[in-house]
Amino acid sequence: MAYSQDQVDALRAALARGVTRLRMNGEEVQYGSLAEMRRQLREMEAEMSGAAVSGPVVSYVKTSRGL
Repeated sequence: MAYSQDQVDALRAALARGVTRLRMNGEEVQYGSLAEMRRQLREMEAEMSGAAVSGPVVSYVKTSRGL
């Protein structure tokens, strides 16, 4: 889903006020907790920056002394 900067700003403002209910463009969203809102905000910011990943992330360790 494509998010707008206005949506990110509105969610950030709601978090700053400590409210879990947000109304924007005639739609109302009720979050279960501030932690849930923080997760959503991180997801939105990651998608907008192009860093969103759709699948699992795999990392490989490389050492010079063996492992």
